[in-house]
Amino acid sequence: MRLTPLRIVASMAAVFTLGLACAPLIAQDQTPKAPEATPPATAPRTSGEVYSDLDLFGEVFDRIRAEYVEAPDERKLIHAALQGMLTSLDPHSGYMEPVEYSDVQEDTTGEFGGLGIEVQMEDGVIKVVSPIDETPAAKAGILAGDFIVELDGTQVQGLTLDQAVEKMRGQVGTKIKITVVREGVTDPLTFELTRDIIATRAARFSMEGDVGVIRLTRFSEQAFVGIQKAIDDMYKANDGKAPKGIVLDLRNNPGGLVDQAVFVSDAFLHQGAVVLTRGRIDSESSRYDAKPDAIDEKLADVPMVVLINGGSASAAEIVAGALQDHKRATLVGTRSFGKGSVQSIIPLGADGAMRLTTARYYTPNNRSIQASGIQPDITITQDVPAEFKGRDEIIGEAALPGQIGGGTEEKATVGSSVYVPAEKDKDNQLQYAIKLIDGVETNAAYPPKAAS
Repeated sequence: MRLTPLRIVASMAAVFTLGLACAPLIAQDQTPKAPEATPPATAPRTSGEVYSDLDLFGEVFDRIRAEYVEAPDERKLIHAALQGMLTSLDPHSGYMEPVEYSDVQEDTTGEFGGLGIEVQMEDGVIKVVSPIDETPAAKAGILAGDFIVELDGTQVQGLTLDQAVEKMRGQVGTKIKITVVREGVTDPLTFELTRDIIATRAARFSMEGDVGVIRLTRFSEQAFVGIQKAIDDMYKANDGKAPKGIVLDLRNNPGGLVDQAVFVSDAFLHQGAVVLTRGRIDSESSRYDAKPDAIDEKLADVPMVVLINGGSASAAEIVAGALQDHKRATLVGTRSFGKGSVQSIIPLGADGAMRLTTARYYTPNNRSIQASGIQPDITITQDVPAEFKGRDEIIGEAALPGQIGGGTEEKATVGSSVYVPAEKDKDNQLQYAIKLIDGVETNAAYPPKAAS
């Protein structure tokens, strides 16, 4: 990979570009053009008028401090004002308290201090789905199927899943005692584990016959590394040979880092534009191109299907749009969410950070997906069980109050399904994709001709 990660710097502070978006992009044989200026809705305010309004803010703040029925928390007042100012712009801008900012950093890096256990709630008890390889949990001997009943002597019964996970996470190097009940073992087992840095798995791999399926859950800093490992594992599982085809599952992927979306797209593209960002200022307007590398050369002749649905947003839509425009993959599923804007996380020192919408994305064929989303080449719906009816659809970006617009929105008000069955044999979209690669399902658009 010879791409430069998308990182921007503003006011001497590092700014992390999140992939919750899709901004303008251009066709691969064009030169990026500056967007036409949009006339302001109202005449620009003079500096004197702006400062007068700031004086008004100060007056209201002082009156609250002096006359409110109880002494207010002045810091909370300021933070609430910041939040109100930012959220008035669009649904994705906002102020983040220090704790929330820390959580965002953890989520985007894909790393945290913990034990390395993937868990789920079952009958009020925390069940181990899988210990992650080479983590404290795996090294200690905790097994899939174990039930966690105590954490440092505290009963897990009655805790929510989030509360239990929070107890297991903590500062690297600190210890925790975990008591588990294991099927076939009479007495509970107690393990003392030392927390370590845990890298969450952004990508999972499986072979469905001779078709490789890669499920990418988020675009954290682990996304491209996960894709690389999944491709390596795919070849190992297939005796060193290329699979018959690849299914990239981006369903319910909420997005993440833009640079990871570019890297993942580049893994399957030989050349050409991946995404173009256009903002109000020149530094927010950029074009990012794919370049030849060992991965895309290895996969050049391998057919590909990408799965999307209403929960595919932001960075996931960048990847889907790029692969669709280059005719590298056929998109199967339902319309994506339609988040075509990029947010920059601007640190504010000890006071947290601000999340500010700074640009729009466009696909290689100059499509803005803001509000309208990405339409699949082949629409395949799921058989939704009765208990999920009414909860299986999401309206998408177009329905969010204050969304910035900019795309073709005529079809954006239609709900898009987010339901994915747990059982693979009941997953209509996955099964269709596999049959498409196997040649059982026929479609004039498949297999697409890869861009040269």
